[in-house]
Amino acid sequence: MTDTVVHDQAGSRFVLMRGDRELGFTEYVTRDDGGIVFTHTEIDPEVQERGLGSALVRGALDDLRGSTTVRIRATCPFVRRFLAEHPEYEDLTTR
Repeated sequence: MTDTVVHDQAGSRFVLMRGDRELGFTEYVTRDDGGIVFTHTEIDPEVQERGLGSALVRGALDDLRGSTTVRIRATCPFVRRFLAEHPEYEDLTTR
């Protein structure tokens, strides 16, 4: 079964789904200037340490790259580390 990242705009989060099962999520807040700040990321403990957190964040950032021009920030340590380790997403943090 394929994993899919879904943007739950009403919930201000991106969700990693495998079929009907939620494997994890990353939450964000929208700032007054329209910027997005990732605040928390969580993966189901049963499936941690399999690269799913990175897949989730990558999917969220790819979605935002294609759908908005706002600046991305992260207070979530996982997302902050992902951004530091993946310079290909630097353009999202310097807009």
